[in-house]
Amino acid sequence: MDDREGSFVAVRRISQGLERGNTCHSTSAEVVAGSAAWLGRGLSCVCAQSSESDARPSFDLTPGQEECLQRLQSRLDVSYDCSIPEHQEALRALWNAAFPEEELRGLISEQWKDMGWQGKDPSTDFRGGGFISLENLLFFAKNFPDLLQKQEGDRSVWEYPFAVAGVNITFMLIQMLDLEAVKPRTLVGATFLKFLAESESAFDLLYCITFKLMDHQWLSMRASYMDFNAVMKSTRLQLEQELLLEDITRLEQLPSYGLLSQ
Repeated sequence: MDDREGSFVAVRRISQGLERGNTCHSTSAEVVAGSAAWLGRGLSCVCAQSSESDARPSFDLTPGQEECLQRLQSRLDVSYDCSIPEHQEALRALWNAAFPEEELRGLISEQWKDMGWQGKDPSTDFRGGGFISLENLLFFAKNFPDLLQKQEGDRSVWEYPFAVAGVNITFMLIQMLDLEAVKPRTLVGATFLKFLAESESAFDLLYCITFKLMDHQWLSMRASYMDFNAVMKSTRLQLEQELLLEDITRLEQLPSYGLLSQ
């Protein structure tokens, strides 16, 4: 949310129709502010014409890293489509992971608001993040279900919408790791591809680490919706610093990985 209207924020997502490796990339701003109704609905960056002064370095990839990046980019290109049975089942699985004792009355239902969606049709929030944002949420919900429910004490007081936060984290990681580019143009992105070459689930695991880190930051700051922008920036900064630590060869060695067991 921004301070003026209390509106939510969404990390910029480069439109899927853009050619890989073109010169359209986001500026130094991590998020764009706007009405909550815009979250996940095909948000795109404001593209600037390239010039020699804004060119960023690229890092060469091994054949294995290049193959892994292409497979991950293929996941990024899959839009959420409510007419595809696989996508419908993934959405139902997410509900069952969150509320195993409550039957879902339909893929369009007021029940979805209980999980933190903006309306009764969660597919509208997936439009900008694509199917991978649902895959990320489902992976996290199955492996670390504790954040799906409000709990006693501080967490029930300083709560955020789980689902909307999750879609924003997917946006943020795609931008931070420069996953739309043919080759990584940041050291953080190049470092991540080393982890990806070791494990196909590296992006999903990093998503879980990021979600738990964001949750930790949120509670530590006693944040409200008005602080969402600041929490996301703090989370990104901490994650970038950890990825660039010396002697880190696996995601499991990141300091924030320990949050997954808390």
